[in-house]
Amino acid sequence: MLISPVSLPSLAYKKIKPKLFWVSAMGPMVVVLVGCLVAYLVKGTEHGIQTVGPLKKGLNPPSIQYLTFDAKYLPLVIKAGIVTGLIAMAEGIAIGRSFAVMKNEQTDGNKEMIAFGLMNIIGSFTSCYLTTGPFSKTAVNYNAGTKTPMSNVVMGLCMMLVLLFLAPLFSYTPLVGLSAIIISAMLGLIDYEEMYHLFKVDKFDFLVCMSAFLGVSFLSMDYGLIISVGLSVVRALLYVARPSTCKLGRVPNSVMFRDIEQYPGAEEMLGYVILQLGSPVFFANSTYLRERILRWIRDEHEDVEFLLLDLSGVSSIDMTGTETLLEVRRILESKGIKMVIINPRFEVLEKMMLSHFVEKIGKEYVFLSIDDAVQACRFNLSTAKPEPCS
Repeated sequence: MLISPVSLPSLAYKKIKPKLFWVSAMGPMVVVLVGCLVAYLVKGTEHGIQTVGPLKKGLNPPSIQYLTFDAKYLPLVIKAGIVTGLIAMAEGIAIGRSFAVMKNEQTDGNKEMIAFGLMNIIGSFTSCYLTTGPFSKTAVNYNAGTKTPMSNVVMGLCMMLVLLFLAPLFSYTPLVGLSAIIISAMLGLIDYEEMYHLFKVDKFDFLVCMSAFLGVSFLSMDYGLIISVGLSVVRALLYVARPSTCKLGRVPNSVMFRDIEQYPGAEEMLGYVILQLGSPVFFANSTYLRERILRWIRDEHEDVEFLLLDLSGVSSIDMTGTETLLEVRRILESKGIKMVIINPRFEVLEKMMLSHFVEKIGKEYVFLSIDDAVQACRFNLSTAKPEPCS
């Protein structure tokens, strides 16, 4: 802990004097050198100070000669490769995007995965272990003021020179000094105001954020990512399984229809139930949508003549989705209610035609806009009324 404050002033100095960025860049090296000197002079290992330990000179030996495709090893290798690959990919891309946001830059996930794969394939030929863009090294690199990937080339050359000529000298490096470098870099990346803003805007996002932070801080990078990604997947599954639906009403003196909960002034139309679906319709949510639509019908206090389904927000539909809509239509027809489809997107309409859905419900029940559908339904109601007896 005696060494840890050394790297903190360099971060503050960088903010006060941006032109002297090299001061903050030299901070980690100063921490390592001072730590090695102190640990050597006071014989730290004899007093309980943990150090890196013995280091041998030289580069990693080639390992391509150990490549084998023995059947007894392949299942274990494939299993380990898939697990570590997914975790490494999630870690690297998440960290890359986090740092890109700070600099208003964009990252390409496909290129990141190609880079990780190529890096690990080449590294495996020289006895390297699996690596990505770890948070600790990325944070140190970021706080040092690096701008381009050329910094990695410089670090690689410096590391090669150290391994060839200076490796034994760094055997006295205290682990607490390395921890101080990582912690000081991490502290400069925490945005407390953004966390509070996240708490006010979306509590679940704040929960994901804190689970990732606490998991990485107190468990490990892998566990932190697994917990946060797991929570995000659960949330995504909830959104997929329970998509949003809303009831529409006409805005007074217009042909626009809006959500009656968002626009209380929107007028409901007697005899009509106009619903808008806002997500893809497929096997995972078809049962929920069927029950939700039928519940809207049951909750009506007046007799319903027409159900109008606005599909403009439905980006895709599968066979289970089309069968579900046909089932809803059969249930409604048994109650004397007609179902109308409004503004399906091209991909959705194409599948409906290929599955003969449009033929089964009739082309006359597919419309471009809600207003067109309402006018057509009104015409059908007026012509269906019996003529008065003379």
